[in-house]
Amino acid sequence: MKTLVALLVLCIASWVAPDARAQGQFRVLVVAVPNRYHHDYAVVAQPRFEQMARQHGFDLDWAWNTAHFEGDLSPYAAIVLLNTPGDELAPAQRDTLERYVRAGGGVVAVHRALIFNPPGDWPWFERLIGRAFRIHPMVQTAAVRIEDPGFPATFALPRRWIWSDEWYEFGPPLVEGLRTVLSVDETSYDPTRIWPGQVAHGMGDAHPVAWYHGYDGGRVFATALGHPPAAYDDATYLQHLYGGIWWAATGRGVIAPARD
Repeated sequence: MKTLVALLVLCIASWVAPDARAQGQFRVLVVAVPNRYHHDYAVVAQPRFEQMARQHGFDLDWAWNTAHFEGDLSPYAAIVLLNTPGDELAPAQRDTLERYVRAGGGVVAVHRALIFNPPGDWPWFERLIGRAFRIHPMVQTAAVRIEDPGFPATFALPRRWIWSDEWYEFGPPLVEGLRTVLSVDETSYDPTRIWPGQVAHGMGDAHPVAWYHGYDGGRVFATALGHPPAAYDDATYLQHLYGGIWWAATGRGVIAPARD
């Protein structure tokens, strides 16, 4: 009988142990749903995110599907939509994300998560992202400029950062209060280099590629960077991501501009 009781205690302990032992400063959910153009990056990204969590002392859950949106999201300080757009969510799951944000949750949208199809099907999510995707040219190397050196996603970046990616183009802001973090210098690449039958013109001098804002009670950081799988092996890019995650999860780290 004593042996049976001991086994029951061990089973119960093993069932509750993950949350009971959690020692991180906050918990993050990374949702990485494979899709047509973004799937091979994930095998590189997952171990790097796990290393990030160990380095910075936060708890991490990784998901290959959207099942978490059928449950309670309140344990998470931030949700990272890693190349996972809002159209992956079913109607009831969309309602869950809206409630999470309105309760003060943080969202980090990475690369493909900034594209929603079909446009207009979920206006709330499009406003959460803040800008509507238009098109992108072929992957090229370009110079990225820091526009807001007081935001944590820029702290580890050089003033002009050489990076290779898909340079997404966007329409005008869909909400007020977007703060541009990074922009790309269109003179450093060819915005018109695109596949036959498509046309891209660029955005001109103001071409944002990362921004943040407060939205519907929560915090949102969006970065268009992150297409090449090799990006997730790059320490500087990962520091860019973690700066956004840290802010989205805590609201901390932003340095206010100095007053004259």
